[in-house]
Amino acid sequence: MNAVTETNLYRHLDEMAPWNDRLQVLEVIGITEEAPEVKTFTFRSDAQTWFRYKPGQFITLELPIEGGPVMRTYTLSSSPSRPFSIAVTVKAQADSIGTRWMFNHFKPGSTVKAFGPGGTFSHHEHPAGKYLFISAGSGVTPMMSMLRWLNDCAPWTDVSFVNCARRPEEIIFRKELELLGTRMPGLSLAFVIEERSASRESWFGHMGRIDAVRLPLLSPDFQEREVFCCGPDPFMRAVRGMLEAAGFDMGRYHQESFGAPPVEPIQLSVGEEILNLASAETGQPIRFAQSDVDAECLAGQTILQAARASGVRIPAACEFGLCGTCRVMKISGDVEMEHNGGILDDQIAEGYILACCSKPLTAVEIEA
Repeated sequence: MNAVTETNLYRHLDEMAPWNDRLQVLEVIGITEEAPEVKTFTFRSDAQTWFRYKPGQFITLELPIEGGPVMRTYTLSSSPSRPFSIAVTVKAQADSIGTRWMFNHFKPGSTVKAFGPGGTFSHHEHPAGKYLFISAGSGVTPMMSMLRWLNDCAPWTDVSFVNCARRPEEIIFRKELELLGTRMPGLSLAFVIEERSASRESWFGHMGRIDAVRLPLLSPDFQEREVFCCGPDPFMRAVRGMLEAAGFDMGRYHQESFGAPPVEPIQLSVGEEILNLASAETGQPIRFAQSDVDAECLAGQTILQAARASGVRIPAACEFGLCGTCRVMKISGDVEMEHNGGILDDQIAEGYILACCSKPLTAVEIEA
């Protein structure tokens, strides 16, 4: 009966609207064990819409854990070339809160609110003739999204794919990657492990850690490639250092990180400095239109902080202007916004701001 129902509900892509993260939720339709403590959760829209995003982008999930919802940002491991569903592949660390909740509570049919997609870590943003995708651990997820898209849409692309893991059984997507290696003539795979398998699996590949000597062995022509790197911060620092020492053109190096970038001082005009000083001394009135709440944004506060102090809920995850989850419409007034790529120029032109990194310069009204 379910199969018949699903068949009757089928619609072609051109009969469907794209997913609107402000209005809809996701439904879990599949859970796959990928490696120890690693699972892929596959979702569809609850309103029969399709997913439009770029390979390597991320979404933010609102997880209803005990004590109040938390926002967690996850890279999509799925490919937009298959737009009827999306997937995130996550690793539960010992201190995980959101991810561990997903492991314990998600099952087929579960629903969750999501925001996004966001981010610019995508080969679509940096097209090239040859790529080097280098990753460690769960940092493989955006690389897998990009590789799956290339396999579907441009399987002849020249890709050097290097993945590092602690043990062979911890290589995420290993079987699929090996299968893609037989289907994509331009794909070169290299796995590097630190320890032999706990199950005594035979291993004849690279062992140790990637370094300046090993990198040219894994990708001899890396100097000619557009490089994408993702993994733990120490790993990405090491890769970046190797490339810099080798004289690599760092304009062709891109890394995915959800950490706050260093803040650089912004040069303001005399008029802007005076306006900012006045705002810092007095604060500014702020109205949250949808919540029908009038409040004051105190000196130094962001709009997100003022909202929380007033009992107005604005979803937020990273809180430094990267993920875009706290994007809201500014109805009136002027703000100072220092974001880190979580909002597009055309969205700013339409009147949107990021509440986490916007401070009022005048009285402001927000659609929240």
